[in-house]
Amino acid sequence: MTDTSNIKGRIHSIETCGTVDGPGIRYVLFTQGCSLRCQYCHNPDTWNMNSKDAKDMSVEELLKDILKYKSYMKSSGGGITATGGDPLAQKEFILSLFEACKKENIHTALDTSGFVDIDDTTIKLLDSTDLVLLDIKSYNKDTFKKITGRELDKTLAFAEYLKEKNIETWIRFVLVPELSDNPDDITELAKYITTLTNVSKVSLLPFHQLGLYKWSELGIPYKLKDTKEPSKDELQKAKELFEAFGVTVS
Repeated sequence: MTDTSNIKGRIHSIETCGTVDGPGIRYVLFTQGCSLRCQYCHNPDTWNMNSKDAKDMSVEELLKDILKYKSYMKSSGGGITATGGDPLAQKEFILSLFEACKKENIHTALDTSGFVDIDDTTIKLLDSTDLVLLDIKSYNKDTFKKITGRELDKTLAFAEYLKEKNIETWIRFVLVPELSDNPDDITELAKYITTLTNVSKVSLLPFHQLGLYKWSELGIPYKLKDTKEPSKDELQKAKELFEAFGVTVS
């Protein structure tokens, strides 16, 4: 077997005690690179794989650091979460890292948009993944493309594969006023989620402007600068649309 411990990935940043990207206390790895260009992305500085602010790290050196926090992970039911960007932009590296983590009995979570081909590398990676946090931007194909600049098909194919392999999945949906808040589209997404027997949690997340300064620093035009955060009433109405189909949201 080929030794992959020294395979290197492009790393944006690390959070050693994360609590929102999966269960328990988590080592959150923000990887560089993403295929989508979401209008409300709060990490546009992760898009470019060749960013001068990212650094190369090997599986070996990352695992050495991860193991420092193993006791905290174990006691809290946590583990490692690969996010980004989108970790599937570096799936060979994440595969090697997750395989190394599984050998140490560390829970692995993948935070992704699912925009990827289901090839041998993807299949092997998901074999070493305990939980997927899947962002579905919209169930409406036109809205999805407006938000991301890409097609919806790959994300849905990814979701279907997760269901086929019964890989535990949390769905994340961001409510953006006048962009992803169409009631009919939310209803269709809720209906679709009911067909995914592997989904254990659905999160309804409010749009925010916290990443606006990054767009300004990068000189990227930000289309949503005048978009307000959804009100409590708007969030409640969206929640009720999901719950009408028995989908509990948090």
